[in-house]
Amino acid sequence: MTATKQKVTIKGRKDGLVFFMDDSCSFEELMADLREKIEHSHNQILSGPLIRVTIQLGKRYCSPEQMEQLTQVIRQKGNLVIHTIDSDVISKEEAYAEMLKARFSLEVRNVRNGQVIHFDGDLLLLGDVNPGAMITSTGSIFVLGHLRGIAHAGVNGDKQAIIAAASLEPTQLRIAGVISRPGEEWAEQKGSTEFAYLEEDKMIVAKMNHLMRVRPELGVKR
Repeated sequence: MTATKQKVTIKGRKDGLVFFMDDSCSFEELMADLREKIEHSHNQILSGPLIRVTIQLGKRYCSPEQMEQLTQVIRQKGNLVIHTIDSDVISKEEAYAEMLKARFSLEVRNVRNGQVIHFDGDLLLLGDVNPGAMITSTGSIFVLGHLRGIAHAGVNGDKQAIIAAASLEPTQLRIAGVISRPGEEWAEQKGSTEFAYLEEDKMIVAKMNHLMRVRPELGVKR
């Protein structure tokens, strides 16, 4: 006969007890096993002097209400003091912050003639890209300054990437595998605030107020 897997495993260590919570069972099963161990256990480690408790939730997400239920059951033993609650699950807010951190690079600098710099994700550059300089990124490129050198966005083939600048006067623009040169798309724009994007594998330059119509997903929080 196969032994039933424990939903709650309690282990002692130098600084107290660790409650390992199974993250594959239902919350109701977890609570039933926890109550059984707390209310009916005659284990000496659950009695006596004050003991610090660490709760390990693994990949289980608990709502605030469920977390309160867990902690209330453990606190029935007056000597058990909950010290930390660890989880491998993060909140939506934390996930979004991590996504932004991974996706965006913020640089405050001028890129000089002869310099070539590359970034993963989207690049926000506060400064100028001078003639003879080149910036590349796997995502989009936003330059809050003069873009007079070469910019290559979506270097890994991302055709949804864009290149935007406060003053767009580049030597050359590239998005994914599409190359554009001065005298073509932006010949009459005179360095105003614009962005370049691809439409049917052709590079198009538009005023910044068209950005949300062309790439509405840029303003959506995921």
